[in-house]
Amino acid sequence: MKTIQLDGVALELTPPDSQDQNWVGNMEVLDQLLACWMKVHESDLPLSPRLIGRPGVGKTTLACAAAKALDRPYWIFQGTMDTRPEDLLISPVINAEGKIKYVASGIVTAMIEGGVAILDEGNRMGEKSWASLAPLLDHRRYVESIVAGVKIKAHPEFRFCTTMNEDASTFEIPEYIQSRLQPQIYIDFADADEEHEIIKANMPFAPDEIIAYVVSFLQNAHSHDEPFSVRDGINITRMILKLGTSRKQININGTGAVSPGLLRELLHDAVMGILGDDALRYIV
Repeated sequence: MKTIQLDGVALELTPPDSQDQNWVGNMEVLDQLLACWMKVHESDLPLSPRLIGRPGVGKTTLACAAAKALDRPYWIFQGTMDTRPEDLLISPVINAEGKIKYVASGIVTAMIEGGVAILDEGNRMGEKSWASLAPLLDHRRYVESIVAGVKIKAHPEFRFCTTMNEDASTFEIPEYIQSRLQPQIYIDFADADEEHEIIKANMPFAPDEIIAYVVSFLQNAHSHDEPFSVRDGINITRMILKLGTSRKQININGTGAVSPGLLRELLHDAVMGILGDDALRYIV
């Protein structure tokens, strides 16, 4: 763990995150996010956008890919309804000697290191937590930790975004915070070719015929406005391969084709396990 001194306070920094996944599919939203983070003049400020969409469409993956495109470390902080201001900033922890040490959150570490902070599912947090980030998200670009008694200024290269799911189990974001989280970048379901490419990128060992069948199921569900995402498609594909291999019906290292009847049987069982009975109607 890296430790720094800030106004006489020893502050332990959080290691950055890493993901092997790359952004596949709609490159326009990646360009939009990178444009938000761009500075067009030395006195310009980067924007702090909201990445909005249904669960599983790749919002967090998009943010990580943008950070990697800038060749900057990134930190993912998972927002929940129990998130407290100190969780977002600096937390006191008892060390092995029984003394208090101060640990910077991923957001504060990104501020100090000049990296990217990705606040995942930000609309699951309450107003009190968001209020602690308000000065970070405007021209002031700092936070104040009451716990550690320090004010932290953001590095010039610090960048921020938050992801927000479109579902009912979320808080309404206060207007004064919404005005700081601009613009909104909407990530929609991918088209069939993009979904095939995304599943293949995540599961390169999966036969194309199985991926194509899963994509047909997803696209049919999308046309009926169901919330099933490409993440569900990846899990269904993975389950099909596990079921088929355990039953000795599929050999992913072999060259034999999978019959349509067997594909339908495996898709039925995988969809039943991943999404439940109601989703079976969209099997084509």
